[in-house]
Amino acid sequence: MAILAGASASITAGIMGSYVVAKRIVFISGSISHSVLGGMGLFLWLKRTYGISWMSPLNGALLFALISAFLIGWVHLKHKEREDTIIAALWSTGMSLGIIFIALTPGYNVELMHFLFGNILWISKSDIFLILGLDLIVLICAFFFHNRFLAICFDEEQARLQNVKVTWYYFLLLALIAVSVVLLIQVVGAILVIAMLAIPAAIAGRFQNRMPHIMGLAILLGIIFTVIGTSGSWYLNWPPGATIALTAAIFYSLSFYKKIPK
Repeated sequence: MAILAGASASITAGIMGSYVVAKRIVFISGSISHSVLGGMGLFLWLKRTYGISWMSPLNGALLFALISAFLIGWVHLKHKEREDTIIAALWSTGMSLGIIFIALTPGYNVELMHFLFGNILWISKSDIFLILGLDLIVLICAFFFHNRFLAICFDEEQARLQNVKVTWYYFLLLALIAVSVVLLIQVVGAILVIAMLAIPAAIAGRFQNRMPHIMGLAILLGIIFTVIGTSGSWYLNWPPGATIALTAAIFYSLSFYKKIPK
């Protein structure tokens, strides 16, 4: 189940991570991944305090991820000079709210700890179906809107001159990134999600120069990191999410020693 979850999540991570690296918005993705802590803490507090069963931390993470993505997108399009400020504000605000609600939530919050630091061994069959469903959404969007996404990733002004609806596609791209972040939280946790989103695509970009090839290699690398990290955590008795992220970081460091000519 763990390997299947990691392999399934690697599909979305490889595709969306390639856009993230190409657009140079890894910092934005990091802000989204940390701001979701506020949503997880709020929904867990409401669930425990008022008995609202559907308010799971994962639903809260998805809500806050989408809100953060759209706020960042709006600032980027309307007030570019303040983009870094809103990213830092969302990052710190989300984490601050999360810490406050965690402190207010009664009982031991082991459920939230799984989402924060990742526990791929905690994956259930329903989680697998959720991940596969999100994979399908990302694959469909990437298939139909790939050229538009590429246009806004490399040159927004040129895309506007070509009558591409930059605003709509940029918000769609950020929404898909937000969904990807929430999906990867189940594998490596909110704290380490940026490793699986950016590192496989960054490595792939050093060896390939066409986006479809980068995506394919990034997906393959994500699966390899998941298998190695999960297996290593089993033998070493280490946390699986952290071991997967550490595996990705080690391979990224090694990639600098050999670069295939393009």
